[in-house]
Amino acid sequence: MNDSKTDIELYNAAKAVQNDREISDKVWAGGVAAAIESESGKIYVGVCVDTCSTLGICAERNAISNAIANGEKTHPVAIAIASISP
Repeated sequence: MNDSKTDIELYNAAKAVQNDREISDKVWAGGVAAAIESESGKIYVGVCVDTCSTLGICAERNAISNAIANGEKTHPVAIAIASISP
């Protein structure tokens, strides 16, 4: 990642929604967060959702789905961040 303003904004947007947590005894979310910048310049975020049945979805796909749900039609620039467990 270079230090352009966009990279820093994407990192900060992803970091703002990253919150590793247990949703239930079979669902976890937020260990990985992603932010994408659409062609229009808007930033969309998403988090991973992991399940015990492997029906989870990655943070990048959630961010892209968020952009599409908001009317974007673009090839986004993306960044993903993961928490590091001790």
